[in-house]
Amino acid sequence: MIDVNKRKAIYSLHQNGIGRRAIARQLQVSVNTVCTIIQQKGEMPNSLRSDTINLDLELLRSVYNKCDGYLQRVHEILTEEEEIAIAYSTLTKKVRELGLGRSKKERCDQVPDKPGEEMQHDTSEYIVKLDNKRTRVIASIIYLRYSKLRYLKFYRSFNRFKMKCFIHEALSYWEYVAYNCIIDNTNLARLRGTGKNAIIVPEMKEFAMQYGFQFICHEVKHSNRKAGNEKSFDTVTTNFFPGRKFTNLKDLNMQAFDWATVRMLKRPVAKSKLIPAKAFEYEKSYLNKIPTYITPPYLTYERKIDQYGYISFEGNYYWIPGTSRHDVKILRYCSKIEIYYKREKLISYELPCDEVKNKKYSPTGEPKPKYRPQFRKKPTTDEEKNLRALSSEVDEYLKFALTMKGRAKHNFIRQLYALHKKVTKLLFIKAVKRALKYRITEITTIERIIELLFRNEYYEMPSPTHNNEYCNREAYIEGRFTDNVDLSIYDKRMEEDG
Repeated sequence: MIDVNKRKAIYSLHQNGIGRRAIARQLQVSVNTVCTIIQQKGEMPNSLRSDTINLDLELLRSVYNKCDGYLQRVHEILTEEEEIAIAYSTLTKKVRELGLGRSKKERCDQVPDKPGEEMQHDTSEYIVKLDNKRTRVIASIIYLRYSKLRYLKFYRSFNRFKMKCFIHEALSYWEYVAYNCIIDNTNLARLRGTGKNAIIVPEMKEFAMQYGFQFICHEVKHSNRKAGNEKSFDTVTTNFFPGRKFTNLKDLNMQAFDWATVRMLKRPVAKSKLIPAKAFEYEKSYLNKIPTYITPPYLTYERKIDQYGYISFEGNYYWIPGTSRHDVKILRYCSKIEIYYKREKLISYELPCDEVKNKKYSPTGEPKPKYRPQFRKKPTTDEEKNLRALSSEVDEYLKFALTMKGRAKHNFIRQLYALHKKVTKLLFIKAVKRALKYRITEITTIERIIELLFRNEYYEMPSPTHNNEYCNREAYIEGRFTDNVDLSIYDKRMEEDG
C-alpha cells in the first residue's frame, strides 16, 4: 500500500506538469497506480483492506513434514481436509518465510574500497554506569566504508523495529545512502540461509528498497568482512567511554551523537590520515540521495480507552481527550506515539527515553486529569526501601516475611509501613524483632505485640519535645498577671471521700 507521503509526492509532481509515465519511472510504481492516486488527489482512500488469511504455522510445519516437502500435496491437505481457503502462491510464500530447507555455504570474496559502494551495520553489548549504576546497553553503529563516517546510538534492547528506526535516523541525518549494507547473519534482517545464499526478510527488504540500498550478509566466521565496523566498536571502548560520566540513557546518547558526528568527523584516520568530513563531501556524488517523502518506520497497535480516559502502552498510561470510550489505533514511532480514531489524529506523546514504567501522561499546558487510570499498578518499592533502612532487625524480618508474591506481598508491605508510621521507631523495632523470633507474619498479631510492649513496665514513654520560646509570647506574658485558680473545692471533696 502506498503511504501518505508518497501519494502527496505523486500528486504534487502531477500538478507541476510531469507526465504520469515519468512519475511512475521516477518513483518506481505502476502507471495504473499513479492514475488512481491522481484521481484520489493524493489522499488516502477511505476503504479498509480486508483481513489476510490466518494460517497456523505449526499446522503448516506438521503438514509440510508429513508430505516430505511436496507443496502440491500440502496445498491439497490444507484446502480439502483442513478447509483453509489459501492460494498456492500464498502457501509457497509462507513456506519460504518459515525457512524450511537449507542452503549451501560459500566463502566471501574481498571487495575493493569504492566510494558510494558500501556501508556496514552491527551491534555490540556493553556494561556502562548510568547514574553510578551498572547497566547493560546495546550499541548500534552504521559505518560508511569509504569516508569512515559513523553514527552511534545506544539502546536498552534491540529488535527489528529498532534496527529500522536506527537506520532511518542515521540515513536521514546523512541525507545519503550507499547501495549495499553489509550485516552479519543476524535474524533481525535475515530470514534463512547465510552469506551469499541468505534470504532477507521481506519486511526488511522492502524497507531497504525505499532508501535505495540492499542488505548483504557476510559468510559465517568472516566478521572481518565488516572490519571497519568492528574497529568502530573498539574505538567506542578505548576512546568514547574513558573519562566520561552518564546520568541516564538520554545523556549517553547525546554524548554519543556529539562524539560520532562532530569529534570523529574531523579526526584523521590513524594510518591513511583521511578526514571523514572531507571524504564524505567527495563521496556524496557516488551515493544515493534519500527521498524526502519517506515515512519513518512505525508499528500499529489497538487499544481501548478505559472509563477514566486512559490507554495503557508499554507499561505507562496516556490520557485521551474527549468524553467517549472507543477503540483507538496507536502508531508507535521511534520516539513518539500518535493516537488515531477513524483516521483522525487525536493526540501524540513523546515516549520516555529510559524504561520508565507505571507513569501517567497528559497533554502539556492543560489541566491534569482528575482520576487515575483504571488498571494502574501501585508498587511498594519505596515503602520496602524505607522499612529496610530502619535497622538490621527490620531488614532480617522482611527477608523472612516476604515469601509471598503478587497482591499479598504489596498489601503486607503497605500495612507494615502504615503501622511503622503510627508508633515510635524503638517500639516498632522491638515488636518486629519479637515477631521474627516467633515467626509471625500477621499484622494484627504484630499490633497486639506493640500493645503488650507498651503496657510493660520496662518501656519508658519518650518525653515530648517542647519549645521554650512560648515564654516570650505576648499571650503568655499577659497571662502571668491573672488571678490564681481556686482549687479549694477539691480539698473539700477529698475530705468528704475521706
